Amino acid sequence: MSAEAPLLHTPLHALHQRLGARMVPFAGYAMPVQYPAGLMAEHKQCRESAALFDVSHMGQVRLVGSGAAAALETLVPVDVIDLGTGRQRYAFFTNASGGLLDDLMVVRPDEAARAAFGDLFLVVNAGCKQADIEHLQTHIGHRCTVVPMPERALLALQGPKAVDALSRLHPGVADLVFMSGGVFKLAGVDCFVTRSGYTGEDGFEISVPEAHAVTLAETLLAQPEVAPAGLGARDTLRLEAGLCLYGHDITTTTSPIEAGLGWAIQKVRRPGGARAGGYPGASVIESHLAGGAPSKRVGLMGLERAPVREGAPIVDAHGHQLGVVTSGTLGPTVNQPVAMAYLPLNHAAAGAEVYAEVRGKRLPMRVTALPFAPHHYKR
Repeated sequence: MSAEAPLLHTPLHALHQRLGARMVPFAGYAMPVQYPAGLMAEHKQCRESAALFDVSHMGQVRLVGSGAAAALETLVPVDVIDLGTGRQRYAFFTNASGGLLDDLMVVRPDEAARAAFGDLFLVVNAGCKQADIEHLQTHIGHRCTVVPMPERALLALQGPKAVDALSRLHPGVADLVFMSGGVFKLAGVDCFVTRSGYTGEDGFEISVPEAHAVTLAETLLAQPEVAPAGLGARDTLRLEAGLCLYGHDITTTTSPIEAGLGWAIQKVRRPGGARAGGYPGASVIESHLAGGAPSKRVGLMGLERAPVREGAPIVDAHGHQLGVVTSGTLGPTVNQPVAMAYLPLNHAAAGAEVYAEVRGKRLPMRVTALPFAPHHYKR
């Protein structure tokens, strides 16, 4: 969007203002970065209890038609055809050079939910949603119907006590496991709920009609476990969880194998699998799967207290540049500086020591296995 374009508002905009949020521009929207309690309190709230995030800036899309799964497989290196009813899967759109156009979540709704949510229900990133919709319509619009869903808001209720709060609205949500979902009536309206999120904690993402979003958010905030949280805490949480942020840790020039996302490419889509290849950049990605990736996304733990931010060069002991930090912060839970960067394979082994250049100083960092903070998903 141009600098002159007015910022878009989510359906919860007025609620954020009433709650005292500090609003910032993000992906063309005015979004809450934090509330009066502050980022550290919001981060802790999510790790210990339950935090409510407004993620309505994300794109929601349904694909309609019996051939939707096969069609989507021509754009992603992921097994969509075998995705079970009520199950969710992480995926990514690739380009001809094996880079990442966006990452997304894909759900196969059950029969009863398909009229409202399609044969496949997708959630894509806010900054990419218009390009993603055009990508889908251009390449598979002749095989299935691509239906954007701007009339729906999206809430993320995250944390170990999220299930307690949401179960009061509908006890059935407690039966969901990680990466599963379905339709549940919450605060009097049908919502699509998945047990997933972007914090490393147990929790739920809730697609709700925009006209009912404020009522649902207020109902959730009235639960004793729940407090609001903004983009600032969402970023520190996802970084401690070792999760990629599109446009920073993954881009059009990084392959999923370099990014450490090879786990999301199922055997059936790999070389020798029944449906190998057939997506953009397959030859590059398959060469990387075979060991040809030139670099690897790694976790870095600071050995001194100074935080290391995105853009800081990473060098070896002789000052030769190895890479650049793609995300970095002082991790509130681990209480140490944490970062992610792409390093050559010969410097990417856990325990290797490298240096971040920050304001003329070299700060020692150790290559560390991801995630920095353990995941607590309900399997």
